[in-house]
Amino acid sequence: MFLLLMQFLILHVDKLIGKDIPFYIIIELIATNLAYMVVLAAPMAVLVATLMAFGKFSELNELTALRASGVNPIRIIQPVLIASFFLGFFLIWFSNNVLPEANSKARSLFMDIRVKKPGFDLKPNVFYDGIEGYTFLVRNIDNETDSLYNITLFQEPGNNKKRAYIRAERGFLQSEGAQGLTLILEDGEILRYLQRNRGTGSEDQEKTSFNRHRLTFDLSELEFSRSDPSGRSESDRTMSAQAMGAVVDTLRMEVSSYSENSSKNSSFDYLYGDATSNPFISSDDLNFRPDTSKVSDVELAAFIPDFYSLQFFPKDAQQRRILDLARTNILQENTYFESTTSNIIWRLKRINRFLVEIHKKFSIPMACVVFVLLGAPIGMMTRKGNFGYAAIISAVILTIYWVSIIQGEKMADRLFITPFFGMWAFNLVFSGVGILMILHLSTELKLTRLFSKRA
Repeated sequence: MFLLLMQFLILHVDKLIGKDIPFYIIIELIATNLAYMVVLAAPMAVLVATLMAFGKFSELNELTALRASGVNPIRIIQPVLIASFFLGFFLIWFSNNVLPEANSKARSLFMDIRVKKPGFDLKPNVFYDGIEGYTFLVRNIDNETDSLYNITLFQEPGNNKKRAYIRAERGFLQSEGAQGLTLILEDGEILRYLQRNRGTGSEDQEKTSFNRHRLTFDLSELEFSRSDPSGRSESDRTMSAQAMGAVVDTLRMEVSSYSENSSKNSSFDYLYGDATSNPFISSDDLNFRPDTSKVSDVELAAFIPDFYSLQFFPKDAQQRRILDLARTNILQENTYFESTTSNIIWRLKRINRFLVEIHKKFSIPMACVVFVLLGAPIGMMTRKGNFGYAAIISAVILTIYWVSIIQGEKMADRLFITPFFGMWAFNLVFSGVGILMILHLSTELKLTRLFSKRA
């Protein structure tokens, strides 16, 4: 959990610093993101704990003593395996009922923080435009007295204000509560740009000097505001398995509807459609047959696959119109099929994306069982129960496992493999390897003997 939390803070610390976000909002953001960390950390912790426990068990020769007493290692692994099943079922419930709500709140908080503007923070010789309609440039700031020197202020037009350029020798800030700020300027001048002259197209300018000038700014837009998470659109990470299953059913019905409509629209004659209703074809044209008696068999064989049907129409103008009509119909049909194919593929990818998340809610929690099956025999074989060995071995196994999960998810999203295979393949592989290793420790079954006999 500590490693995952540090990773989260390193990735997102730049989004939290410098925006005057209340401390309790940061704590809430971390708390809501702890939910997904629990689901990821539990299987990892099971693997490390199993390696350490059974490694120490074997290192202290307690495994040897029990085996000498007739106790099978499977009976030693059995209670830990049962506990891992209970932990896996709890994580399945947690990831299906608690995690989506936590992800929804965390996602909403992230969006609120992203749109939050930085706080009012003037720095010497740095332009500041955090307040809408104004741009500040201060040459020097006395931090002890909060006095400002050599101030330049650009005022943009809007809200009954003219475009203006304000310069002052000195100034200081006064707070007007949590949402107000007053800037007092001394010994300066204001250059205002008035409306344009209709005749010349130029702007009138008005320049005034002042000994003391007061500006009040509304800082309410700089305050952090919360939005309602339920008002935002849901994604696969913020939905339960039941909700995603309903979306998958709807998408499958849409795919089926597109396929049926495509098959219905694919059966029409590209050349002239319904000949009896075609305006270019008369009754005499329908009864017309080309005279092929003067055409050689070779010429006829080369001619028939192309536009043999056009010979039903003796006039060149009719043939050209029929060809134009056929070309238009073909282009329309091709456009329709491309659009239909694109819609079907988009929906199939969405179906796979939701199915991947559904399988993930089960495959990752059940990794607790898989890691017991794999970690117990490895711990017994290494005969080392310290954290160093467990950390090294678990790092290798977890790296392979998480890379397989990530790649399986990407390949399933791109329709290369099924969502089940993408999420469960390495669970099944690791389980098979663990079971074979347990059988190797608990029975007379030795894979090396099997290979040696075959040899």
